[in-house]
Amino acid sequence: MAWQPVIQARIARDGTCHRRQWFRLLGGAAAAGSVLGWCDFLSLHAAELKKRNRQCILLWMQGGPSQFETWDPKPGHRNGGPTRAISTRVPGVKIAEHFPQLARQMHRLAVIRSVTSREGSHPRATSLMHTGYLPTPTVKYPSLGAVVAEQLPNPECELPPFVQVGRAGPNTVGSGFLGVDYSPFSVPQPGQMPENARITTSRARFRRRLELMDQLEEDFARQEAEALVRAHRKLYHKTARMILSEQMRAFDLSDEPASVRAAYGQGQFASGCLLARRLIEQGVPFVEVVLNGWDTHADNFQRTPALCRQVDRPFAALLEDLDSRGLLENTLVIWMGEFGRTPRINPRSGRDHYPRAFSVALAGAGIRGGAVVGRTDPGGLSVQDRPVEVADLFRTFCKALHIDADHEYMTPIGRPIKIVDGGQAVEELFG
Repeated sequence: MAWQPVIQARIARDGTCHRRQWFRLLGGAAAAGSVLGWCDFLSLHAAELKKRNRQCILLWMQGGPSQFETWDPKPGHRNGGPTRAISTRVPGVKIAEHFPQLARQMHRLAVIRSVTSREGSHPRATSLMHTGYLPTPTVKYPSLGAVVAEQLPNPECELPPFVQVGRAGPNTVGSGFLGVDYSPFSVPQPGQMPENARITTSRARFRRRLELMDQLEEDFARQEAEALVRAHRKLYHKTARMILSEQMRAFDLSDEPASVRAAYGQGQFASGCLLARRLIEQGVPFVEVVLNGWDTHADNFQRTPALCRQVDRPFAALLEDLDSRGLLENTLVIWMGEFGRTPRINPRSGRDHYPRAFSVALAGAGIRGGAVVGRTDPGGLSVQDRPVEVADLFRTFCKALHIDADHEYMTPIGRPIKIVDGGQAVEELFG
């Protein structure tokens, strides 16, 4: 029909077609005499809404979590240590004893036990697992959060499109060549309002100050600094829109019912998971929640269970909460770190870096709950079945989020870069 190429061209060019644009295009098509079938309308509109509504939460386990004490236990083998396996809600699927609440949520979760890479350095592996690329001196690659923020904008959300919760440390990966518009907005202490995010005067006076600043910059702009002033104004006005927005209440967890707070449990990571749900409700495209401490070169069998206790209840509550609110079907939840830990236990009762075979967990956004992909050998030394490389992971993320993984960005040095270079989505995860 005549109206279809118009709308499809708009979507192809800009990657989206927001509500007002949709009806404007539709009205124009109707005025031109096009005939719109109701079934066609519903089909195209549903497909567009389906793309627009996709969001993502990354639970980043900084330091490299042990697969043996989480998703791929090896009880009875000397490499498995003292960790026992427990049954889950999905018959035949077992995970480590340190995740009893997540075991009850296994019908909503999928686990890839055969992730493999060659990168065992924290900074380089952090970059790889956030961007899909190893770092180079010439190109600063954008993190998955920045890509999602750029690809899946929500014009109705007045909060930053990429929010990072918790202390991410020195290896944080930002927006790279996508620029400051998609840099992570840092919330080091979930549950507290972000610093410098409250106005110190009346709203009317605050707006007058913004107008005065614009006037004062006019002369500077005329002195061949127009681009600099334009960028400065854009940043300030976006910030002003945010701090004046009612949506800022999402950062204040005090208005959550006591029963919900109790479901998530205590601690910074628990608060971070609850904040992630509140931000997703407000339409934020990407939220990353960080939990430090997984670099267990020593005392692995004391430290890892303690870390798992910080994760188990909040992660399980997040999945159930998202699902009960109808948000999980459109929200991809990712649990991962830089790499796994060595099968052999070192003399300090610890496990060292091991990228050769480790696990990643996923949920939501079309991911088939209860799925287990790949297998390691009995001692966890290598992938025995269905290896999944980092490019495959990122293809999978893009498929779940309805992002074109082959979309090319042009970098400042004139080099085209795809969102994902190579790889294939793990189709077994989609049912």
